[in-house]
Amino acid sequence: MNGAASALALSLKVSLLATAIDLVLGVAVGYLLARTRFIGRDLLDSMLTLPMVMPPTVLGYYLLVLLGRHGAIGAWLRDSFGINLIFTWQGAVIAAAVVAFPLVFKPARAAFESIDQRVENAARVLGVSERALFFRVTLPLAWRGILAGVLLAFARAMGEFGATLMVAGSIPGRTQTLSIAVYEAVQAGQDDIANGLVLITSAVCIAVLLTAGRLAPGQAFRR
Repeated sequence: MNGAASALALSLKVSLLATAIDLVLGVAVGYLLARTRFIGRDLLDSMLTLPMVMPPTVLGYYLLVLLGRHGAIGAWLRDSFGINLIFTWQGAVIAAAVVAFPLVFKPARAAFESIDQRVENAARVLGVSERALFFRVTLPLAWRGILAGVLLAFARAMGEFGATLMVAGSIPGRTQTLSIAVYEAVQAGQDDIANGLVLITSAVCIAVLLTAGRLAPGQAFRR
């Protein structure tokens, strides 16, 4: 059971950090695409949505190419800061964040696009700065859709398997998340441990999905 508790604690840490990263980046990019028009906007939207439909193992391979010792980002991190992300829990965070990103980005963009522009224009007429407008008007109006996306992203990060296994591996106590622990338990014939881990994962994901559905029913995947 110590291994199960360790896997659960690591999964929660990885999921929370990955979701926090996606919250910042997803809201920023969602707002950018909702409020600006430029050449290639639809292409960028499609590329950012790719992790939602692309096989996780393919994403894991791309991350290995980028973050590995000979990858463009991995080599720079190693030579400049002595950082290695492969087979670390930090690598698991990056993998989970990449996979779950569209689940924050898409709802955030939809939430921003649903806001009546006349409300924001009225605030501008009253002399509200663009920064204050975002935090005092736009964000409060969009928060339900954004929060629903954040909850979905957290649930997705909790269940992430393929990309995480390729990038972080399965090192008990270090990189073995809950979903990977289930796989290892099944492979080892430890059905009692696998059943317990599956029940924990299912309970967390169901609770998150029920909460997301109450916050913004039918809004999460609107384009």
